[in-house]
Amino acid sequence: MGLETVSLGTTGTKVSEIAFGTWRFGRENDEGTVEIGEDRAHELLDAYAEAGGNFIDTADMYGGGESEKYIGNWLAERDREDFVIASKIYWPTRTDDPNGRGLSRKHLRRQMDLILDRLGTDYVDLLYIHRWDDDTPADEFMRTLDGFVRDGKVNYLGTSTLDPNAWKVVKANEMEYEPFRLAQPRYNLVNREIEPNYIPMCDDYDIGIIPWSPLGGGFLTGKYSRNEEPADGTRGATDQQFRDSYLTEENFDVLEVVEDVADELGTTPAKVSLAWLLKHDAVTAPIIGARTVEQLAENLAATEVSLSDDQFERLTNAKSA
Repeated sequence: MGLETVSLGTTGTKVSEIAFGTWRFGRENDEGTVEIGEDRAHELLDAYAEAGGNFIDTADMYGGGESEKYIGNWLAERDREDFVIASKIYWPTRTDDPNGRGLSRKHLRRQMDLILDRLGTDYVDLLYIHRWDDDTPADEFMRTLDGFVRDGKVNYLGTSTLDPNAWKVVKANEMEYEPFRLAQPRYNLVNREIEPNYIPMCDDYDIGIIPWSPLGGGFLTGKYSRNEEPADGTRGATDQQFRDSYLTEENFDVLEVVEDVADELGTTPAKVSLAWLLKHDAVTAPIIGARTVEQLAENLAATEVSLSDDQFERLTNAKSA
């Protein structure tokens, strides 16, 4: 069964119900090894497209620009119009340049040209600000972003940030420029920070939500057990911040509910966690990543999981915001 399409927020563009994230493309780990080289990146993109996927998420700083190059080389052999491409701008791209980061007009214009060049395209469907920039007046970057839309370099604007002050997005969207139509916050069954304020803001301003980290950094796959040391090589074994944030009693309580529902449906905790987002009215399309074609296929199979209303409510109520 192939991926179905949904509306990109409230826009007229249609995208796959699951987006494919490419943050590992060209990324070097602490040992200096590239996590996903170009050949495997193309294999993953092939598998995603063959499953009916058309929504590809990247950023100017993923792999130091290599992610966009990999995607651009892959697109060169295909019809670019068959795909919806999203990228982002904010993080430093030149460490020795004080203007090599943020949302200043200078940095935005430079990066926009580089993004299009690496992707080998005239436009991106969706451009996010990767984080909010308090050092640049909102009027400056919103006017610049509006210019990208007017020039045909960008179709829609988005904000990829988990700023608890949703009023900043509201302020920007009430200016006389092209508004943010999509948001990309972290959201999953154990990270629920956006529920009290951010989701209502998005609903009120017709902003679609495209969540990253739908599996809580791997916690919701069920690879961790309460009162047991994480297996060697996992983030839980090597990353203290991850342990402090995810390996908590409260989160394991949530995971137990996820595992119970998975047992009822004869499926995996990961698929149940993704199925919850797919059924969520506020969510447009969660972004998944994958290291292998097999892992990608496993995650995409979440579309075959059908949660009952009761199961959805049990999962939703497993943790308060």
